[in-house]
Amino acid sequence: MLKKNRLRIAMQKSGRLSYDSKKLLLNCGIKIDLDQKKLISFSENMPIDIIRVRDDDIPGLVMHQIVDLGIVGGNVLQEKILSRDCTKSKKFYKLLLNLDFGICRLSLACHKSSEYENLQSLKNFTIATSYPFILKKYLNKRNINFKSFTLKGSVEIAPRLGLSDMICDLVSTGATLEENNLKEVHVIYQSNAQIISRKGEISDLKKELIHKLITRIQGVIQARESKYIMLHAPISKLNQVMSLLNGIENPTISKLVGNPKKVVLHMVSKENIFWETMERLKKLGATSILVLPIEKMME
Repeated sequence: MLKKNRLRIAMQKSGRLSYDSKKLLLNCGIKIDLDQKKLISFSENMPIDIIRVRDDDIPGLVMHQIVDLGIVGGNVLQEKILSRDCTKSKKFYKLLLNLDFGICRLSLACHKSSEYENLQSLKNFTIATSYPFILKKYLNKRNINFKSFTLKGSVEIAPRLGLSDMICDLVSTGATLEENNLKEVHVIYQSNAQIISRKGEISDLKKELIHKLITRIQGVIQARESKYIMLHAPISKLNQVMSLLNGIENPTISKLVGNPKKVVLHMVSKENIFWETMERLKKLGATSILVLPIEKMME
């Protein structure tokens, strides 16, 4: 039995966002057994319950205040919002945070042999999709008349079955399109995973817990986007060395024992350091260049 004083978080039980959502929660220090067969799991060290459901059920669970938070793809949330707008329903949710995974795009695609010119050439086409509301909003804004054929899965097979002239589907690597002899021709929506919160009254205990969780998630994301850099730099080229490194704060600089012409520089960089940057640093006389991953981070 779920207790009202525990924070309830809905996440996808399987599929594109399931693994990354689970990894994110574990990296935030939540001790929980997210066994694939369990639909409800309870944290051992924090008053948090994880409810694992279909991705398109998550927005509704948040909007109807069944759960406090949801980790959901922006594409799923947007489709739900637009479908509720059509029924004059209200949107009871708040966007708390954009996440750095679940990155994909909703795109129009057609057979490789098709001579696609532009959006205007889609007039009176039949387009198969799992996102009819996003597609309709996008093309209606551009005054393009079309017919929508809704499929809940395997959209890419529709043209081969003669169900549609083209498709509108999620694309990440493009491998599925390639396998089905399709080509991506136009992006209509960019998506990523998001954390949403229900509206309405919420206890001070839950507010504090949400703030703690969001702070930890931001730290995990920032750590993934950052690198810890250590190197020996010539004092004469120090400004040039620092200009190549986009630091979160000013670097720590200390004397290098036995070499008065060089200093030791430590800093956290906001961006990934590529080989090209390291080669430029070396040309400036930097040595002992180390680029290390950061597991956790809090400013």
